[in-house]
Amino acid sequence: MPDTALPAASGERMEVDPVAPETAPIPVPAAAVSTEAETPLAREVADHARRRQALASAPLPLPERTRIFTISNQKGGVGKTTTTVNLAAALALSGAKVLVIDLDPQGNASTALGVEHRSDTASVYDVIIGDAPLGDVIQASPEAGDLSCVPATIHLAGAEIELVSLVAREQRLRRALDLHLKQMEEPYDYVFIDCPPSLGLLTINAFVAANEVLIPIQCEYYALEGLSQLLKNIELIEKHLNPELNVSTILLTMYDSRTNLANQVAQDVRDHFPQQVLGTIIPRSVRVSEAPSYGQSVIGYDPGSSGSLSYLEAAAEIARRGAPIIEGART
Repeated sequence: MPDTALPAASGERMEVDPVAPETAPIPVPAAAVSTEAETPLAREVADHARRRQALASAPLPLPERTRIFTISNQKGGVGKTTTTVNLAAALALSGAKVLVIDLDPQGNASTALGVEHRSDTASVYDVIIGDAPLGDVIQASPEAGDLSCVPATIHLAGAEIELVSLVAREQRLRRALDLHLKQMEEPYDYVFIDCPPSLGLLTINAFVAANEVLIPIQCEYYALEGLSQLLKNIELIEKHLNPELNVSTILLTMYDSRTNLANQVAQDVRDHFPQQVLGTIIPRSVRVSEAPSYGQSVIGYDPGSSGSLSYLEAAAEIARRGAPIIEGART
């Protein structure tokens, strides 16, 4: 490129740098680099890396006996199924042997775990109503590790009515599950039962079959609505049908740190249930909502997302807490 001459005040020629001004390197102050490293995105990336490292560095203990959780809340849309499949996937990924029993006629847990649940599929309906062995309806999930699922089909929608006339109608799932666990050479470490958002005979069967209750609570205005009634119902079942039942875990879900309401609800729940509430809170996350449409948990769909990390941390906290000691509990 030829030199470019510009007239000077003295009439002399001035040599101009041939590099165009817009392409010339611009020095960046050190302060600007420091500020860039402290942006919200950079802090989030660093936080996720730290949390992943902490999870990888500490293997989770396995329980001495099978821990059977019923995930329940009479209020719909609080994340029961999402919590079920993601905790199950997280624990299976850590090396535990996990079974999910889908007791919701909608079959969302079956969908999220990628197992077949068409109307002609052998399902939990055949176990509860038809006395089929539980082992005949269990399917392996492609999700992660040693994870299996008992699917739900549309036939389960009529099970509430059919159970009314059956003998020992509240005990049918428990008997099938106990028999299956006794026949296994290596029983499951964890069993998660996903309930419908109601207190019918299906949910009662789940409570009778379990030894622990996990209640997901949404960090929104109606979170505590109906919770006292749910606890009263659990207390009645504990008194009359299952003396080893215990509300061991409460998980705060759909948390939005930008709102004062979410912070207030979280604090209220912690004040009322200081022993049961997990330290981990599940944030609102687009990835958590997207995962079921791909037949996956968020653990498998996007392992590095905030929702995935939170469920991995919640699973680790449950594993390390261990099962509460209850006298007379079945082994």
